[in-house]
Amino acid sequence: MKRICAVVRPTMLEPLKEALFQADVSGMTISQVHGCGNQHGWSEYVRGNEVILNMVPKIKFEIIADDDRVDDIVDVIIATTRTGEVGDGKIFVSNIERVVRIRTGEENNAAL
Repeated sequence: MKRICAVVRPTMLEPLKEALFQADVSGMTISQVHGCGNQHGWSEYVRGNEVILNMVPKIKFEIIADDDRVDDIVDVIIATTRTGEVGDGKIFVSNIERVVRIRTGEENNAAL
């Protein structure tokens, strides 16, 4: 099993959520996050003083999937969220050792 973590533009929340449901992704966790990457934020003036805002709002999708579904899910995320501009986001894929459904005690693939 793998965890797919995609950090994308806030405007991509609904299109990506819908695309993932169309791709039969059964569950996901969505969070509003802030961060900075290659953009390094922007500057604004507050009361006449320049303030550098380097925390850009983003949306984080976390999905746990079988190993054989990872490439398909990553392809859906890229196809839905790519604009070609700086700030499109990143996708991280990592191993998951164990999953337990709290309600039933089911583990691993049965818990998904």
